[in-house]
Amino acid sequence: MQERKLTIVNRLGIHARAAAKLVTLCTRYVANVEIVANGRRASGRHFIAILLLSASMGVQISVEASGPDEVEAITAVTRLINTGFGEN
Repeated sequence: MQERKLTIVNRLGIHARAAAKLVTLCTRYVANVEIVANGRRASGRHFIAILLLSASMGVQISVEASGPDEVEAITAVTRLINTGFGEN
């Protein structure tokens, strides 16, 4: 299992468009990706669950991936989040 601690850097946090990008990215991988924020856990493949994390700008999250391509998955998710979902 791979795990990374990240901070949400985009101004709007994980809103609908950002959540959709995250789901689209996570479904490309076999690995199970989970996002943990504000004491809640969500699968990277479930749009509504990601929105319910209420991860706004500055919130620290944990991204966990387990599976055959976990390194690639967590690297891609890290890049997406660190670049502000392409919004900054």
